[in-house]
Amino acid sequence: MRYLKQTYYLTTTTILVLFLTLACSKNDSDTENLNEENPIDIIDQEEATNQDPEPEQEEANYILPNIDLSNWKVTLPIGKPTEVHPPEILNYATNETLKPFFYNDSVNGALVFHTYPSASTANSSYSRTELRELMNPEDRGKTNWTFKDGGNMKGKLQMEAISKDSENKYHRTIIMQIHGRLTDAQRDLIGEDDNNAPPILKIYWNKGYVRVKTKVLKNINATETEMLHTSAWGDDDGFTFKKYVGFEPFELEVNVEEGKMEVILNNNEKIIYNDEHIQKWGIFENYFKAGNYLATKDEGAYATLKYYELEVSH
Repeated sequence: MRYLKQTYYLTTTTILVLFLTLACSKNDSDTENLNEENPIDIIDQEEATNQDPEPEQEEANYILPNIDLSNWKVTLPIGKPTEVHPPEILNYATNETLKPFFYNDSVNGALVFHTYPSASTANSSYSRTELRELMNPEDRGKTNWTFKDGGNMKGKLQMEAISKDSENKYHRTIIMQIHGRLTDAQRDLIGEDDNNAPPILKIYWNKGYVRVKTKVLKNINATETEMLHTSAWGDDDGFTFKKYVGFEPFELEVNVEEGKMEVILNNNEKIIYNDEHIQKWGIFENYFKAGNYLATKDEGAYATLKYYELEVSH
C-alpha cells in the first residue's frame, strides 16, 4: 500500500506540472498572436532618454529690398497702360495685377522690374515697368521740383536678363530718368493739351554699359516761350561710361542743382552738365523715374531688371 500511495502521489504531481506547462504555453501563444495583430515597439527608459530631440523648424530666410514706395507710382506694360498708386503699391507683393511685372527677389533682396513690348504711355511708343516720383501722392503728380529746388536719386541695380535683336545684340532699356513737366500756366500759354515736357535725362543699360543722354536746345537763343515746346529740344551725342557693368550689380547717383546736373557710376566715374542748355532748363518742373523702360518693339523682346536700393531726396 505504501508503494501504491507513493505512485499515486507522483502521478498527481506530474499531472499538475503538465497542466501548468500547458497553461503557460497557451498564454505565451496568445501574447504572440496579440503582438502579431497589434505590433507595439517597446523602448526602455534609457533608450528613450537617448533619442535625438525633434529637429527645430528652420526660420524663414528672406531679404527685402531697401526701397520705400510711399512716394512712387508704377506704370505697367498692360492696359492703357495700367498704373498703381500709393497706398495700393505698398502691397505689391500680394497684388495680383503687379505680380508678373513688379515683385520681390527675396533671396537677394531686390525689387524686380519685368517688361516686354505691349501697352505704351502717351508721347511714347515703348512699354515699361517703371516708377514715377510723387512728391505728394495725394495730388497724383501735380507737385514737382525745379533744378533750383535741387534733387538727388541713388540706386543700386542689376540687369538680370534681356533679349537680343536680329543681329544677336542685346536690346537696351532706360533705367533712370529726369522727366520735364509743364506747369498748368505754361501748358495753357503754348496751347498744349497736357503737361508733358521732354526728359532732360535718360540713363540706359546699353549692351552692358551705362549710357547717358540729355537734351539740348536746337536754337540756343530761343525765347522762354519757345523753349516750352518739346520741338525746341533735341538729343545730345550721349556719353557712355568706361566701366562694363554687364549683368553685375552697380550703383548710380544723379545730383541736380540750379544750372547743373551730375551722373555718377559706382562712386568712381562721373559726367557733369553745366552748360547753357542745362541752365536754360530751369524753366521746367521735373520728376525722377526709375525702372525698366524697354526701347524696342521687337516681337518676343523682354527685360528683367533688379533694384536693390532706391532713394530720392530734395
